[in-house]
Amino acid sequence: MRGFVDLHCHWISTIDDGARSPDAGVAMLRGLRACGFDTVVATPHMRPGMFDNDRAALEAAFALMEPHLSASSDMPRVHLASEHWFDDVVFERLRRGQGLPYPCAPGAPAKPAVLVELPPEAFPMNLQARFVDLKRSGLRVVLAHPERYQPVWKDDHCLDPLFDAGALLLLDVCSLVGKYGRRSQAAAEKLLSEQAYEAACSDAHRPEDCETVARAIERLESLAGKEEAYRLLAVAPRAILGQKDQP
Repeated sequence: MRGFVDLHCHWISTIDDGARSPDAGVAMLRGLRACGFDTVVATPHMRPGMFDNDRAALEAAFALMEPHLSASSDMPRVHLASEHWFDDVVFERLRRGQGLPYPCAPGAPAKPAVLVELPPEAFPMNLQARFVDLKRSGLRVVLAHPERYQPVWKDDHCLDPLFDAGALLLLDVCSLVGKYGRRSQAAAEKLLSEQAYEAACSDAHRPEDCETVARAIERLESLAGKEEAYRLLAVAPRAILGQKDQP
């Protein structure tokens, strides 16, 4: 099956903990295309103190990859966004329009969406209110891999206030095959059974991750059915980008 859109991937080289070289980034994109992804959005980290990237640095790194992509055949379409670590610094950047949301198709009725990552051990204070602030600022929050957050392991009702604030949940599909441990897998399967996810992604960091992604997509199809898997991997991601239902 083709037409998938990967909303979360680290294929830009030497900017964070993703691809270690341009060749590795190209290999990752080829592997994801073999998995069915015709569009792949780079989401390098914006995480002060660990990956001190701002919008300008990420755009420059993306531009440096373009010659390597144009020299390769059978590549997916690529776009740039960022995975925003949700601390005070990045929150203020987002409020001031200095983040890097997902690209939105020209004339799309939807508001731009922004990928947000939370600390795994505990949710930040006033999280719901801050998500509401972003919504009022014209941004839709896409929450990266909620199944990997420890509060969700204990009780996934902790996500209810975030739903109320308009957050969309993005499944890291590799959680379904145990890449991040049993508790993340159990949480992913529970949220999937509850139809809590808006979309799914690869969160690939290395070319060899693509083999796991392929197995995980098969697992997703077996758990949710092919129609729902296609919605999570294709229809809903295109809607988040403001694209039409067909690529």
